[in-house]
Amino acid sequence: MPERFARTFQAGWGDMDFNAHMRNTAFLDRAGDVRMMYFQARGFPAAEFSRLRIGPVVRRDEIEYFREIHLLEPYTVTLALDGLAPDGSRMWLVNEFLLADGRPAARVRSAGGWLDLDARRLVAPPAPLLAALMALPRTDDFAMLAVGAPPRAPGGA
Repeated sequence: MPERFARTFQAGWGDMDFNAHMRNTAFLDRAGDVRMMYFQARGFPAAEFSRLRIGPVVRRDEIEYFREIHLLEPYTVTLALDGLAPDGSRMWLVNEFLLADGRPAARVRSAGGWLDLDARRLVAPPAPLLAALMALPRTDDFAMLAVGAPPRAPGGA
């Protein structure tokens, strides 16, 4: 299995909540950052999305927590593909948050798609963007999404 795309971060002051660990919205922020870093690394920086008049849109996020991440603690965020519509218009993406010792801290699963910025509806991505999406490593329970059907729950449930 190919190695997952990954980036390492350090939990900052603005990432903390009242309980002195990383706040839930910081997990969503980093998950989004890593997704955009992946597409940038594959030739799709933000300016290219603007030029194409297409943008990634999240329709649902789910976060599962395993361990706390504390102030200034390093952590790594990976990215994998969990589900994909045949035309690439909809997908499930999974971000794993790992502590420096490799133990899991959290998992973010996101249902998303490609929004036509003019028509304001989900569309199939252009072939090079679909190729970048399909190049992502897949989760163990990856599934193709039915055309026209609502997306399945994360993890196949």
